[in-house]
Amino acid sequence: MLERFRPNLTGITTAIFLVIALPAKALEVKISPQTPQLGDTISVIVTIDDPNTPPSVAVEQKNYPLFENNGTYRALIPTSPLNSPGKMTLRVQGDNQTSNIGLWLKNRSFPIQRIWLSGKASRPATQIELERVAAFKKLVTPQKFWQGSFIRPNTARISTVFGVRRYYNGEFANDYYHKGVDYAGGYGSPIVAPAAGRVSLVGKESEGFHVHGNIVGIDHGQGVVSVFMHLQDIDVAEGTMVNAGQQIGTIGSTGASSGPHLHWGLYVNEVAVDPVPWRFGVIN
Repeated sequence: MLERFRPNLTGITTAIFLVIALPAKALEVKISPQTPQLGDTISVIVTIDDPNTPPSVAVEQKNYPLFENNGTYRALIPTSPLNSPGKMTLRVQGDNQTSNIGLWLKNRSFPIQRIWLSGKASRPATQIELERVAAFKKLVTPQKFWQGSFIRPNTARISTVFGVRRYYNGEFANDYYHKGVDYAGGYGSPIVAPAAGRVSLVGKESEGFHVHGNIVGIDHGQGVVSVFMHLQDIDVAEGTMVNAGQQIGTIGSTGASSGPHLHWGLYVNEVAVDPVPWRFGVIN
């Protein structure tokens, strides 16, 4: 009797062991910076066990693209001075789980400037420059071209910081903020690429870029692009790849400009973010 009963016991023991050994699915999320402020880029890194179902990241019903690297996924969430400070909720899905993560977006004060434009500097934007710049900002190239921290595109002092609110010819621009950093270099001062990427936009004042002036746009990949405005000379052509530190042009005062300077704007998923944290390795 005992001999006939032993196989059944062995079967039960094996079944119990297999159930205990099955790994549990685990959705892991890392966010930086943990205390973002208006204008910051928020990095969301997601680790999942089931690669057959890619994760998703959303904020207020807006989904952000994720890119895989060595088994992890990352989404970049832009914020701007036009966002409301306070709690924001990130919804992360993966491994058949949903995680709602509360994140506190800190307020930040921005200077106010009064700008007076006249003559050619006050001309309205043309349809061709609006369409070409908008198409450039929509680029979401799967490849990540940049590596490590960004560098300064010019060595001159910063004359206007990111996020400044402005009065133009006495009228406050409600939905406007300064979408970049201005460097007060002189005419002909060299401009270099702050990070590697593909030159995907070249426009000239003579071709209708009345506001942007002579402009170069670099696609750094994965929804991150840089624009360089008011140039005097353009030293690169569309479609070429550039390295960090490579000269792309010189400072001028073309377009809506009251004097020689470089405007560098950094866009993440079509939103202008503060470029400064990118220069200090916050996003790699």
